[in-house]
Amino acid sequence: MVKVLTGLERLISEKPLQNKFKGKIGYLCHSASVTSELEHGLLALQRVFGDRLAKIFGPQHGFVTDVQDNMVESTHYIHPFFKLPVYSLYSETRIPTDEMLEGLDHILVDLQDVGTRIYTYIYTMTLLMEACQKKGIEVVILDRPNPINGETLEGNILDMNFASFVGRHPLPVRHAMTMGEVALMHKKYWGGKDCNLTVIEMKGWQRSMSYEDTDLPWILPSPNLATIEAAYTFVGTVLYEGTNISEGRGTTRSLEIIGHPKIESFSFHEKLKPVLKEANLRGFVLRPLVFLPTFQKHAGIPCGGFQIHVTDRKTFEPWRLCQYLLREMYHDLGSEFKWKQPPYEYEFHKMPVDLINGTDALRHWVEKRGSEEEYQGIMKQNQNEFMDQRSSILLY
Repeated sequence: MVKVLTGLERLISEKPLQNKFKGKIGYLCHSASVTSELEHGLLALQRVFGDRLAKIFGPQHGFVTDVQDNMVESTHYIHPFFKLPVYSLYSETRIPTDEMLEGLDHILVDLQDVGTRIYTYIYTMTLLMEACQKKGIEVVILDRPNPINGETLEGNILDMNFASFVGRHPLPVRHAMTMGEVALMHKKYWGGKDCNLTVIEMKGWQRSMSYEDTDLPWILPSPNLATIEAAYTFVGTVLYEGTNISEGRGTTRSLEIIGHPKIESFSFHEKLKPVLKEANLRGFVLRPLVFLPTFQKHAGIPCGGFQIHVTDRKTFEPWRLCQYLLREMYHDLGSEFKWKQPPYEYEFHKMPVDLINGTDALRHWVEKRGSEEEYQGIMKQNQNEFMDQRSSILLY
């Protein structure tokens, strides 16, 4: 018996839910849109709805989750097996066009999110909601677990001056909401008030659950998040996309490993120990290593660095840890360190790291070797407003 029933699982097994759908249906999904038996949701929903299931939509990384990187777009095509049009919402447009939506009465959203503001699936969903509210199309969220639990919040609230496709809404980095709850926030506070929104809630999910507690199978939600451990470290390691520090892409443990060709990992580790101790950063072990990226940053060049092993998820603060590590790498590497230059996620002027951070204050904190007190000052801004809003929409 599966502990947690996802929204998909409920829809394919509960007749009263199925009976609410009267017209043509679209399905926004990816490779992780599976049942507890590992059957793709598209196959299961076709048995329920037949040819009323008319169109497929894919997010960043594609419907089949094969595309590696930022600003690498997926094309539209007719699927050779399903014989249905597949529309990419990470293509020449991230907003569904009138043509894509034509003839649809309902769109099911069934994406496995990872609970971090910088991950783009929640923005594909809110852009879809905005397009559908203009057309009167019902958006139905088939809810899935937040894999890094629905309780732990961390990180600064996005400054809307740094809004982008890696941050559309005033969220902290780790928001502790499900896709369905983010959709409700959008409807209530951020511009989706006229959206005809339904959330098919999970059964059995508790906010304290990590993904393993759900008894659901873990499928990569994007090509570089191979493990549940990586979903936890990603909260912080995504930061290095804005730098020339490798976040381990091109290895088999991407987003758990960080490094650079000019780092000697053991000696740098000795320098880090007192810094991390003074900051009281806990719940992890940094294991010095050397890795060889096979593609992307520093491909074919040995990099010294660390694997972040999470030892206590309750005390682990990935965002704060990775800001501190970045601060020390910036000063230790000197001229060998580089901030990534634009463009990044279709923003051509602002610094990529500022878009990831959702502020320029953290870049300045790194550059001037800011204090813990200054870091906490950046973290505190607008938190109370977010907490009030979040508490008003929680489903579980």
